Amino acid sequence: MVGVPESHTGWTFITNHARVLAAIADNPNVRIRDIAVHCRLTERAVQRIIADLEQTGYLSHTRDGRSNTYRIEPEKVLRHPAEAGLSVASLLSLLVQDETARDHEAGRTVGRLVDVDGAI
Repeated sequence: MVGVPESHTGWTFITNHARVLAAIADNPNVRIRDIAVHCRLTERAVQRIIADLEQTGYLSHTRDGRSNTYRIEPEKVLRHPAEAGLSVASLLSLLVQDETARDHEAGRTVGRLVDVDGAI
């Protein structure tokens, strides 16, 4: 993954769980190491987040040799009551679309795919 942002201190609007999920939506075959670099997290933190997302049914994976292919459950609704009815696909369509626009503005061409019908 390219274009790693500078480190940041203080609070942010997007949680680490959402960042990891967006990185996986961007590339279902992404390595934990690449997610960690992109999200400015440790590999161990990414592993814990992926475990959280799998345990709660937002994410699953299949193993192929030494690599994983992740599958996001796009129709699963977000956990907080304030987002009642908002699906993972809706959240990711905003996050991944923003990253695509940001990469385009920076002159990078990176393939990202989020289907508005809910398939990721």
